[in-house]
Amino acid sequence: MNPSLDRLQPYPFEKLATLFADVEPAPGLDRIAMSIGEPKHPTPTLVTDALIAQLQGLSVYPSTRGLPELRATIVRWLMRRFGLPDGSIDPERNVLPVNGTREALFAFAQAVIDPTSHPFVLMPNPFYQIYEGAALLAGARPQYLPCMEENRFIPDFDSITADTWQRCQLLYICSPGNPCGAVFDEAILQRLIGMAEEHDFIIAADECYSELYFEDATPPVGLLQAAAAMGHLDYRRCVVFHSLSKRSNAPGMRSGFVAGDAQIVERFFRYRTYHGCAMPLHHQYASIAAWSDEDHVAANRNSYREKFAAVLAILEGPLSVSRPDAGFYLWPSTPIDDTDFARGLLASENVAVLPGRYLSREVKGVDPGARRLRLALVAPKSDCVEAAQRIRRYVESL
Repeated sequence: MNPSLDRLQPYPFEKLATLFADVEPAPGLDRIAMSIGEPKHPTPTLVTDALIAQLQGLSVYPSTRGLPELRATIVRWLMRRFGLPDGSIDPERNVLPVNGTREALFAFAQAVIDPTSHPFVLMPNPFYQIYEGAALLAGARPQYLPCMEENRFIPDFDSITADTWQRCQLLYICSPGNPCGAVFDEAILQRLIGMAEEHDFIIAADECYSELYFEDATPPVGLLQAAAAMGHLDYRRCVVFHSLSKRSNAPGMRSGFVAGDAQIVERFFRYRTYHGCAMPLHHQYASIAAWSDEDHVAANRNSYREKFAAVLAILEGPLSVSRPDAGFYLWPSTPIDDTDFARGLLASENVAVLPGRYLSREVKGVDPGARRLRLALVAPKSDCVEAAQRIRRYVESL
């Protein structure tokens, strides 16, 4: 067996199941889950209709590159959403469909890491655990960059040593962030692009929450957008990951894409031809429908705005919490240990939340997830409001 498998930590939800195993929830209250970031808004009819209409595609092997019309649709969306210059993204060279970005974020490290030089993979802390597992199984050493409130939950890139940058082969960034909800501005992204040029590493930008924001006039900036603004129209060393799971409430369809540096995308394509991960044709046609429509995305954003406003009106004060830059998570501080808080909340109010330390790692005595919670506002608004009222009641009982 691959010995690196023994270096993988249990997934956060495995830890949560263990934490809750002996907790007896309060009787008479239905469970409300705020622990998992699984969208509960309805999948748009235009997506399900397109999927059903193409079920005859089950009799055909799909190609790894995907349908030309899907790649062309993705390019049009990228150019429209991020204002990329005409012709700078080629559907034949710069884009690949993937079966959800979780799969792609993991596979990407396996394709681009050279383990013979004892490389580093840098990632935010707290983080999406796929980054860590991908680094370990690719033969690299994870380097955790703390995201602290005093720095707006953005990693302090000034604190990274020149030696660390030099050993870095891959930098994972997540903007908007999971779980903190922080958004990198254009200046930060362009600085990272400059560091990648200087030290010869790749930036993998997880932008899966990019369409969940609050102000229509100021959507989050993307990595390719920042590269184009500084004249890097070949997008060298830059690869972005996008998904329909959050944008279009279709997590079960497992549909997303990677886009960016054509040379890297081509090498990743070669890896994927052996990886056996071509997207089913009916999912590709449904994806075309999803990427072609913005009305359902705008409605989705509005639903989250309403939930944030309602929940924060209840929780601000009893908890130290504020609205994030974007995304659908709250990242409040807790008055007691976060695992004790989660157990007590389940026992007294039957609300499931995820302790922050399950998404982070302690480095030099500091754990950025300690005494924090990730609250996913994915349930219907009425459930989110009920959960907030129960959380407030529990906090006031402490």
